[in-house]
Amino acid sequence: MMDTVLNLGLNDKTVQGLIKKSGDARFAWDSYRRFVQMYGDVVMGLEHHDFEEILEQHKRDEDISEDTDVTAEGWEKIVGLYKEMVRKELGKPFPEDPYEQLWGAIGAVFGSWMVPRAVTYRHIHDIPSDWGTAVNVQSMVFGNMGDDCATGVAFTRDPSTGENYFYGEYLINAQGEDVVAGIRTPQSLTLKGKEKEGSELPAMEETMPDVFAQLCDVRARLEKHYRDMQDVEFTVQKGKLFMLQTRTGKRTAAAALKIAVDMVGEKLITEEEALLKLDPQSLDQLLHPALDPMAHKQIVAKGLPASPGAASGEIVFSADEAEKKAGAGHKVILCRVETSPEDIHGMHAAAGILTTRGGMTSHAAVVARGMGRACVAGAGAISIDYKSGVMRIEGVEIKAGETITIDGSTGEVMLGEVATIDPELSDDFAAVMGWADKARRMKVRTNAETPLDARTAVGFGAEGIGLCRTEHMFFDPERIQHVREMIFATNAQYRRDAVAKLLPAQRGDFVELFEIMGARPVTIRLLDPPLHEFMPHEAGDIKTFAEAAGFQEDQVHRRLGELAEANPMLGHRGCRLGITYPEIYEMQVRAIFEAAIETGAVPEIMIPLVATKKKELALMKDVVDKAAQKSLKNRENAWNIWSAP
Repeated sequence: MMDTVLNLGLNDKTVQGLIKKSGDARFAWDSYRRFVQMYGDVVMGLEHHDFEEILEQHKRDEDISEDTDVTAEGWEKIVGLYKEMVRKELGKPFPEDPYEQLWGAIGAVFGSWMVPRAVTYRHIHDIPSDWGTAVNVQSMVFGNMGDDCATGVAFTRDPSTGENYFYGEYLINAQGEDVVAGIRTPQSLTLKGKEKEGSELPAMEETMPDVFAQLCDVRARLEKHYRDMQDVEFTVQKGKLFMLQTRTGKRTAAAALKIAVDMVGEKLITEEEALLKLDPQSLDQLLHPALDPMAHKQIVAKGLPASPGAASGEIVFSADEAEKKAGAGHKVILCRVETSPEDIHGMHAAAGILTTRGGMTSHAAVVARGMGRACVAGAGAISIDYKSGVMRIEGVEIKAGETITIDGSTGEVMLGEVATIDPELSDDFAAVMGWADKARRMKVRTNAETPLDARTAVGFGAEGIGLCRTEHMFFDPERIQHVREMIFATNAQYRRDAVAKLLPAQRGDFVELFEIMGARPVTIRLLDPPLHEFMPHEAGDIKTFAEAAGFQEDQVHRRLGELAEANPMLGHRGCRLGITYPEIYEMQVRAIFEAAIETGAVPEIMIPLVATKKKELALMKDVVDKAAQKSLKNRENAWNIWSAP
């Protein structure tokens, strides 16, 4: 997320020295144009694409397609055009003094700590803003001096799957920004990676075997030292390997699990260390659906499987639009030619990310994996027209707002929304959960009130239900009618008659929950609704309720007025409802204990939202005790259930 400036110190005089020292005018002018472009963007605030347009126009004029085809004279001409654009746009020349350049770059790096993308990134990853940053100034090594030079990005294991092989990409005769920006199609480091990606481009293992062997040695040493998967950047200058940086590599949740389990098996780390390296929130990625293999799919393009998972959503072409639509509740797919750090907020908001350029180590791929977003990168058959808001694929036009589906595990791009299936958890997940069970000191219960939730929780190892919210059980159309009749009843007997109709269904709810949970404890919270959620409000609902309950509509309207609250979330809530209508708590307690007798369960009852001990808790406990004793009277196992701790 922080800014970088490469090739700093070049000007019209020093570029001649670089030509003389290297003997390669093309390399020197290429480095100079890179510096002017990067400095103009990062330090002087000009738009990156304005420089790119000058370069693309030159390639069109010369009828060439690749940057590597531009001659020394071509780069010299482009440098002049770049500097002329700077002068026109800013009204001042591009700085020639290396010290002015240096302090400008230092200021820009410090300043980038507070740019929106960096602020957003820190917010997402819980990084304190008061940490601040430092600036590194170091000498350059050059990967763009010819065909015996290269630059690359590598992960010591596959960051998508966790498989233990050297995963990465490189470019011959390039600088590091070319790889992550996706400006050129990168090549795989290994023959295995080349085969996996179906690439015909030669791997570094083939083109630079000696350098590749050195890189493999560095890979092993780094993992042994840092005891974790590493993300490294390197440059090869005239056949010599230079390591630029290493850091802990971002990875998918599935990869994190596999890497943790494998490293424990390799005796690199202990089980406890493995647990501490796993981000608990990232495991949520494993619980999301995948595409149904039996579903109809209209595949229109294929790119690289940059970050696994499937996502459907409306097409958006800008990060701002992604954030806006996602905030309004829409699922979106952010579609870009290539992403940059400026897109971080939109990438976080999107369900998935699609780029037409870039490789497996591009910005889009690395960030998507870290965020758990599905990503397809380098889908070269797609062209995006930002101005028209259209994406074109071999004659097919897809407009902004239309729905597509991407599969980050296969690289496929599909029209429309494709059905999904629930995920299957791996043996690695089970192993890690086993380690967690051995290490933890706390027991874990779940929130559940439906049979499906309870079964799911048991499947994940929950040791009971910590909160069963009974208000969620009353929104069925038939049940809510009886609850409304209770609320609108004019005396206690009418209220008892209304809630008596709820008893069989409520008892059935608890029987099913208790049977699923077995001997595990279940804490049931007595009814705690904001009262207005149970009231009829629309004219049609009021009429239907009145007719079914035998009320006049004016009676219903009058009662609604009597029960209206300025703030329903602070009014007739929790045990206050039970104090006003004790009959419903009596019914619930009876249902709970009759279900407990039938199943042998030991329920726990929660009195909700108690404010005072004597006037609320004591009063409600008395209601519960009397209802329980009445339910348990003359039952053989009554005392055992009631006296259980």
